[in-house]
Amino acid sequence: MTSDPIADMLTRVRNALGSRHAKVDVPVSRLKMEVARILKEEGYVLNYKLVEDGARKSIRIYLKYTPGNLPVISHIERVSRPGCRVYVASQKAPRVLGGMGISIMTTPRGVMTGSAARKEGVGGEVLCQVW
Repeated sequence: MTSDPIADMLTRVRNALGSRHAKVDVPVSRLKMEVARILKEEGYVLNYKLVEDGARKSIRIYLKYTPGNLPVISHIERVSRPGCRVYVASQKAPRVLGGMGISIMTTPRGVMTGSAARKEGVGGEVLCQVW
């Protein structure tokens, strides 16, 4: 049992990309499903789906690589941790690499990217940054 399930998910994805795996399985939760949805919508992963293996459920994330077999995700890091939560106002939502990357936030209106939170005028907790 991990104390930070989101960090565990990001680490599994990071390790799978480093080993050039085609897919990675992550234990399921609603928040992790939303993070996977955003990664797919923004083009960082090919797809994701819910997989049931007996009594266990997991999210299978299909990783995306360039034609030169380089991972599309070059960096993925956790920002807000259980020991140090990071909250931002709507105008202070982080721009990652001047707009080349994304930040994923939890807001009162759901999980969304930092740019979407800025457009909707809502702040929240910054979960992670991806580029």
